[in-house]
Amino acid sequence: MDLELLRERAHIIRKIRRFFDERNYLETDTPVLARNLIPESCLEVFETAYIRPELTEPPKKQPYFLTPSPEIWMKRLIADHRVDMYQIGKCFRNGESTGRLHSPEFTMLEYYTMDAGYEDSLDITEALLATLLPSTARKSIRPPFLRLTIEDAFRTFAGFSLFSAAEKGRLEIEARTLGLNPPPNTRIAALYDLIFVHTIEPNLPRDKPVVLMDYPAFVPCLAKKNADGLTVERWELYIRGMELANCYSEETNPEKVRAFFEEEAALKSEYALVPHAVDPHYWKVFSPRKGKYPRCSGVAIGVDRLIMSLAGRSSIDSVLPFPMRRF
Repeated sequence: MDLELLRERAHIIRKIRRFFDERNYLETDTPVLARNLIPESCLEVFETAYIRPELTEPPKKQPYFLTPSPEIWMKRLIADHRVDMYQIGKCFRNGESTGRLHSPEFTMLEYYTMDAGYEDSLDITEALLATLLPSTARKSIRPPFLRLTIEDAFRTFAGFSLFSAAEKGRLEIEARTLGLNPPPNTRIAALYDLIFVHTIEPNLPRDKPVVLMDYPAFVPCLAKKNADGLTVERWELYIRGMELANCYSEETNPEKVRAFFEEEAALKSEYALVPHAVDPHYWKVFSPRKGKYPRCSGVAIGVDRLIMSLAGRSSIDSVLPFPMRRF
């Protein structure tokens, strides 16, 4: 990376901090090592070990995992302190490619707003991008965002109603009609993901930022359900067809959090290339202690992708000081 781009990267990160500091968000600095993680069957993690200093033979090793996001720590802080907070830090995801849009080690911005829902977080994210953008920024990355529901996106770009097809058990048929070939008896969430990745994402408008809203409830995540019972309060932001941000109205019901952990942990134990420990008591973070866990909304933004977009580059390798595949 040349010096000019190093300076631009530092300048953008300073502006992100200033944006949240001026709004009285608390900056946090949480560990990147954890003894257990939130189970997410859609991603793989890195495992390492702490070698304990006791003089034993063989030496005692305690498994640790590199965090794929600071969420596991920040939600504990929210339970204890109930304040708006943000963090810019390193995160790690295994089993991913390196190059244009992915790096196993990357920088993430994560922020949580109290007494807020996913629509409030969308307004904040629009304001953040407007602050970061120069006046000459291209329309393709400039707010306001085009807002589409997932149902609208499926009707427009895949040619069918997602929820009608799911209800009638026709998602596999629709996938094959689109030229995709899922294995027989593929789970509904995997069918959805297959169609989404191969048909929806490639056809999203590229001339302006697009927000996809109200994701299907049959795709597991820690987001609150909408009143319709079919969708959850979640959105994702795309710039020129590239996913940049993910947001939930955070689930605060401890029993629903426990059920999510149990279901995802079972999938991880069966399919994960790198199984990891799961805290069976994490759901208690959301149980009443000093009162009910606060209503809040969280957003995660890939900082390297954001810098890439703002700098007009086509690969995150170009905005990383030391791209992984080159060293």
